[in-house]
Amino acid sequence: MGRPPRRGRPTPTPDRPEDMNRLLTATRPAPRPAALALALAALAAALLLLTPSAHAQASGVAWTSSTPSDQSHFTATVGKELDITLAASTSAPGAVVHIAAVGTLPVGAGVDWTDGSQAQSIFHWTPTSAGDYTVRFAASDGLATAASRTYKIHVNGGPFVARAYTLSDDKIARWAVVLRRAAVRSAPRASAHVVTRLATMTTDDTQNIVLVLDAMQVSAKQTWYHVRLPILPNNTTGWVLRGNLGSLYTVHTHLYVDRANTTATLKRDGKTIFTTRVGVGKSFWPTPAGEYYIRDKMTNFGNPFYGPIAFGTSARSAVLTDWPGGGFVGVHGTNEPGLIPGHISHGCIRLRNAAILRLAQLMPVGTPLSVS
Repeated sequence: MGRPPRRGRPTPTPDRPEDMNRLLTATRPAPRPAALALALAALAAALLLLTPSAHAQASGVAWTSSTPSDQSHFTATVGKELDITLAASTSAPGAVVHIAAVGTLPVGAGVDWTDGSQAQSIFHWTPTSAGDYTVRFAASDGLATAASRTYKIHVNGGPFVARAYTLSDDKIARWAVVLRRAAVRSAPRASAHVVTRLATMTTDDTQNIVLVLDAMQVSAKQTWYHVRLPILPNNTTGWVLRGNLGSLYTVHTHLYVDRANTTATLKRDGKTIFTTRVGVGKSFWPTPAGEYYIRDKMTNFGNPFYGPIAFGTSARSAVLTDWPGGGFVGVHGTNEPGLIPGHISHGCIRLRNAAILRLAQLMPVGTPLSVS
C-alpha cells in the first residue's frame, strides 16, 4: 500500500508549455558548480564501494541446477532407497567445493561426494521407520559458503521385504569404523557361527576399520554388513550388525600390487592415476596374494627403515605370525632404495620414499588392496 497523500496546496497542473517550464524551474533549481562537483565525487565513491561487493559475489559458491530448491519435500517408503543429488560450483580460481551434511543424518543414511570446482554429493538412505525427518546440507570452498539447503522427508510405512545390496566393487568401496567390540558371524543371523570378534583399536594403536562389501537388511530394524576381516587365514569375511559400526565412508581408489612384475598401480574410478616399481616379499617370506584394504596411515617414524610414511593393511604374513602386532603387511618407504624393484622384504611392500609420499597424497585410508 502506498503512502497516504500529504495535505496542503495542490501541485499546479501546467496547461501550456510556458507553464511547464515554470514548473520545472521551480521544482528543480539548477545546481551550482560546487554542488555538482560534490555530487560527482559522491557517485565515484559509491561506485568504488560497489566494486568489491560485485567481485565477492562473482567468486562465491552457488548451488547448480540439479540441486532441489530449499525446503523441498520428499516422500520415501520404509525399505526403499531414497537418493537426493546436490551440486554446487565456485568461480574462485583453484578453489575446491565440498558439499556436506549439516548436523546428524537419519540412522543408516550416508553421503557420497565428489569435490572440485564443480562438486556433487548424493544423499542415500533406506528408511527403516516411518515418520518425518529433516536433513540439511551446506556447500563451501573454504572462502565462501552458499546458503544451506534444508529438505523435509516423510517416510511411509509399508510391508517389509528383505533385501541384499552391494556396497563395494572395483571402482567404489565403502568402509566404517568399529564403534564397539562386536561378534562377526558366518552368516547374517544371530544364530550363525562366530568367526571372530572385532576390536575398536588396531595393534598400531589406531581406530579399527573394516571394508564393507555388501549389506543384508533382514527386517525393518535390522541390517547386517558383510565385511572383510584383518585375520588369518587371509581373505576371510564375515557378517556384523550395522549398529556396531559407524557411518559408511566412500573411497574411489583401488591399489593393485603385481608381485611378478614388482609394480604397484593406483586407480581412481577404474582409471590409472599412479604407478611405481616396488619391493615385495622373498619366496620364503612372501607377500600374501588376495583381497585386502588399507587399514591405517602412520608418519613420523624414528626408524628410517620404514621411510617417511607407512600404511597398515589387513593382510597378514602366514609365516611370520610372531611379528609384533601379529605380522601385518605394510606398504611403506625405505632407506635402501637401490634394492627396489625386487623380492627383498619379509612380506611388506616397499616403495622409494618419493613414491610413497606421492601415493600418500592420492590414496586414502579404506582403499581396497589387491595383491596378485
